[in-house]
Amino acid sequence: MTQILIVEDEKVIRSALRRLLERNDYQVEEAPTLTDAKEFDLDQFDLIISDLRLPGGHGTELIELASNTPVLIMTSYASLKSAVDAMKLGAVDYIAKPFDHDEMLIAVQRILKSQNLERQNQVLKQEIQKVHPTSGIIGSCPPMQDLFKKIGKVSPTDATVLILGESGTGKELVARAIHDQSTRHDAPMISVNCAAIPETLIESELFGHEKGAFTGATSVRQGLVEAADGGTLFLDEIGELPLEAQARLLRVLQESEIRRVGSVQSKKVNVRLVAATHRNLKELAKKGEFREDLYYRLNVVELKLPPLRDRGDDVLELAQKLLERACEKLNRPLLEFSNQCKRDISTYAWPGNVRELENAVERSVILNDGEAINADAMAIEITSDDKVPASMMASLQKDDANTEREAQDINPSELSLDDYFQHFVLENEDKMTETELAQKLGISRKSLWERRQRLGIPRKKAK
Repeated sequence: MTQILIVEDEKVIRSALRRLLERNDYQVEEAPTLTDAKEFDLDQFDLIISDLRLPGGHGTELIELASNTPVLIMTSYASLKSAVDAMKLGAVDYIAKPFDHDEMLIAVQRILKSQNLERQNQVLKQEIQKVHPTSGIIGSCPPMQDLFKKIGKVSPTDATVLILGESGTGKELVARAIHDQSTRHDAPMISVNCAAIPETLIESELFGHEKGAFTGATSVRQGLVEAADGGTLFLDEIGELPLEAQARLLRVLQESEIRRVGSVQSKKVNVRLVAATHRNLKELAKKGEFREDLYYRLNVVELKLPPLRDRGDDVLELAQKLLERACEKLNRPLLEFSNQCKRDISTYAWPGNVRELENAVERSVILNDGEAINADAMAIEITSDDKVPASMMASLQKDDANTEREAQDINPSELSLDDYFQHFVLENEDKMTETELAQKLGISRKSLWERRQRLGIPRKKAK
């Protein structure tokens, strides 16, 4: 049963409000003063209704004391200023005395409903995060599931995290997942690509500078580390950070303080650092190109993102999600991949990883003429080293078998020219040469080849 605490010094009003709430099936407790209210475990209540002015203080003091319970403020001193002040302090709502019974009940019901929805959303969010740390990350393969578990463990801590992975694997998404699940999720996450900032400006960008620190420093500037105070700093491609800036960053990790360029004063900062790189920092440290002490400071928890070629069936799942997103972005009807295109997507090595896949899918949607997407539109070039994963091959063979059965049940007179062409070629290419196929279809070999390309029907290799 819903529990409500009434904090009101006037007995008549307190008793009347109690009867009103109990008639509507609420369980009610009373407190005539602020001191009496503080003797309760305030978090056990679903709602606190308190007078603004009470013996011993103001009802708004309960807002901070009951951080997890909404507080409805009521007062006979009705004014706009009182309402604004109460809301600024965190009151969930404000009602003036004397109040109408229906008005009070509506306010209580609205607050409790909102509170219940918020709790349900929090539970749902936690359940979703058990499966996927963030909606931006998709992956069902064992390496990704292992990554999700590690993200879930490290996120609530303030430990420094080093994310390793090839370019385009989604390292920033992992950093965002860590931030979103941390206690700092309400504070900013500042992302910096160390390779994108000129070496001469990197220290000023990260740590800020004082006026006159160098030519062109016409005013004081806050650095990105300082801007992330209280939140998370994500340094992408940290292997590109110059040695001088590495020394300053090491001080941030060791002493939790920064010193702006040109300043003699240090300033304390509270920043959680997440770094990422596609390079081998340990090897760079051996060569003297990266500070060894900084490497060990960064490598408290190491997360490895697998390349797309090692993620099995995730590739097609990702491709489908990216296709849906591209169609929505480009205001196109939802398209689909041809079976041959699915084979090629699964077979291709994707050296540019998810970023390359995303670009290829978007390009195919732009160039599509309303038919199933083929490999040519995605500009995929399969080499002899590329192999279809066994699990995907079984799925595609099943799709082909279904397509063949469906084709056998179709009346040729009901087929479009392209459907008829595809059906005829697939049915006869094992027993006819390209010349014979073209002659039977009444077209040239060049036209046969062009239509094969357009419909995604590759020519079978000679055995």
